[in-house]
Amino acid sequence: MGGFLTALGQKLAERWLSLLVLPGALYIAVATTSHALGHTHPFDLARLTDQITTWAEHHPATDTAGGQVLLLAAVLAGAAAAGLAAQAIGSLVERLWLAADWPTWPPPFRQLAAWRTIRRRRRWTSAADAWHQHRDDAAEIRTRRQWADPTARHAAERAMTRIAYEKPARPTWSGDRLNAAAVRLDRDHGLDLVIVWPPLWLTLPEETRTEITAARQALTRATTVAAWALLYLPLTAWWWPAALITTALTLTARVRTRAASHTYALLLEATTRLHARDLADRLGVDATGPLTPEVGDTLTRHLTPTPPPRPIV
Repeated sequence: MGGFLTALGQKLAERWLSLLVLPGALYIAVATTSHALGHTHPFDLARLTDQITTWAEHHPATDTAGGQVLLLAAVLAGAAAAGLAAQAIGSLVERLWLAADWPTWPPPFRQLAAWRTIRRRRRWTSAADAWHQHRDDAAEIRTRRQWADPTARHAAERAMTRIAYEKPARPTWSGDRLNAAAVRLDRDHGLDLVIVWPPLWLTLPEETRTEITAARQALTRATTVAAWALLYLPLTAWWWPAALITTALTLTARVRTRAASHTYALLLEATTRLHARDLADRLGVDATGPLTPEVGDTLTRHLTPTPPPRPIV
């Protein structure tokens, strides 16, 4: 038991250090640099060194061991606070990027999300029509026992999926990518992912749950990178190179969020397709043979809680 608690403490300390303290310490270092150098001497290391030396000389507490310990503790506390702020902002960024509840957003954000969703839907419809036309042409060529060059068809598919994998219902690509998993499961198997997923999660093998958890954490870390970009943005008022950091973090967050949401959606969809029959068997739902839409609809209705009774007036 003692060994387990020691290992758990070490793991928590490592996560605290990597997720909060180190990014926060870097942020404090950049903030200090922006305050010391300003716009006029953005890369003057000698000036930065002199300024830090001057600050240290004007604070006698740094000459004592106790003062240095207090200074280190203050830096660590400030770094941890910055890390916590980034995680809190990251949760908000994730909610905005996934946009699952955008119809409930307050105006004018709701109107902006609706406008963007409609615009993406129009672009997707045009791209999807082109892709289906290429598919029909290829099928017609194959009926004549001829080879159909897939280059144009694959290019049309990539053009469509760059907008969304299914008909857009959200204002962002990442949000629609997750929604596409639910749309496909409903269309192919009659499964409501929101209803089926919680009990399915409880029946999954440990290694499968580990993979899905890792994918979900990767999505959270990606949106936290965007939060750091927002925290670095105010520093551009004092030190213009902070704008480069903000831009790099924003681009990194966008790429990583798309990749993480795609991976997470793939795992959600694949896991549900593979294990839904096992869940049906556990619940006594007749699921012999393939998971048909009828079986999926029965499973969804079986897991849907009954509505509250009508109040007695």
